[in-house]
Amino acid sequence: MSEEKMSETNKLVYAVIGVFVIGFILVAVSKQEPSKEQKEGSAMVKNYVALQTMANQKCPSAIKEATGEQVFFPSETDSDRDSYITMKWVGENVKTGGFKTASCTIRTLVGGISELKIDDKVLISKKDNL
Repeated sequence: MSEEKMSETNKLVYAVIGVFVIGFILVAVSKQEPSKEQKEGSAMVKNYVALQTMANQKCPSAIKEATGEQVFFPSETDSDRDSYITMKWVGENVKTGGFKTASCTIRTLVGGISELKIDDKVLISKKDNL
């Protein structure tokens, strides 16, 4: 009877070891290279972050240079999340000579500000470099 008990115990030990081995194999297989779709998604996110960062650096300084008024947070943002981002601001000091509205567009093909409008007056207008 003790031999039978040992064989049942051995079966249980082997089953537990088998489960661990299968688990390790599944983890190893799941850590393969990312798929093409995952790489494309990652590249799109990185591109949008780069556009957003460039716009947050260049647009406020261009508006300050043109108007003397410092802007911080845009009131509206428009983007296709791939090739352009447009940020719009509403002026706060209109009565003291500030601007009413400002719009700044960054395009990846231009590599910087492609259009800057302040109170419907175009200050910068660059075409895409093709």
